[in-house]
Amino acid sequence: MVVEESSVSSEIMAEENRDPNTKTNSSRKEKYVPAIRAKSGGEEGPSKILCGGNDCASKKSTTVVQHSHSLQNSWAFWFDNPHSKSIQATWGSSLRSLYTFATIEEFWSLYNNMHPPAKWLPGADLYCFKHKIEPKWEDPICANGGKWTMRFPKATKLDSNWLNTLLALVGEQFEQGDEICGAVLNFRARGDKISLWTKNAANEEAQLSIGKQWKELLGYNETIGFIFHEDAKTLDRDAKRRYSV
Repeated sequence: MVVEESSVSSEIMAEENRDPNTKTNSSRKEKYVPAIRAKSGGEEGPSKILCGGNDCASKKSTTVVQHSHSLQNSWAFWFDNPHSKSIQATWGSSLRSLYTFATIEEFWSLYNNMHPPAKWLPGADLYCFKHKIEPKWEDPICANGGKWTMRFPKATKLDSNWLNTLLALVGEQFEQGDEICGAVLNFRARGDKISLWTKNAANEEAQLSIGKQWKELLGYNETIGFIFHEDAKTLDRDAKRRYSV
């Protein structure tokens, strides 16, 4: 997913040039598409063409109702711009929320209008988190959590692994899905990473369940580790894995 400019919303999101701070209307459960209606009242021309002469009275206009499919949770895409990281005063100052979605249709509308992950610039971070959870250690829901991480060499099919991770999240395929906060995609020159953030790092049983199931869903054969956010904050890169699967 190549980011050619620092204006993220115009590069990666849906074709409508909407304000990135404007949330999708997740409360809308159906969309109405008006059918073509013939004119009535004895008008010539269009009335006869659409209604077949004098049969207008027997032709009732209809409305096509397209039902959307609601997700169990609302989700939001976030983005951290690599061009802004080098000049930011504190971590997270360039992190911004892009769009929130609450239906299957909204998810595909957004995802299909993003550049594929393989085309993004190194240093960029893309997040998909449950609505109202910020992808930060400081967020109250994330504060006591941790993350599982998978690493992908540049030759690996990152696009399909990221998509399958998203589908597992929004499709609620994890048995311990309530424990999951969201997923992070880190684009790095030495190899990309996908992480799953969870709520309660100390709940070993739940974390092991999530890690094992994630590997099965993606067919990932390497060992993955779980790091507590608290360890990462204090030890940085020296933080050790607490769990492995």
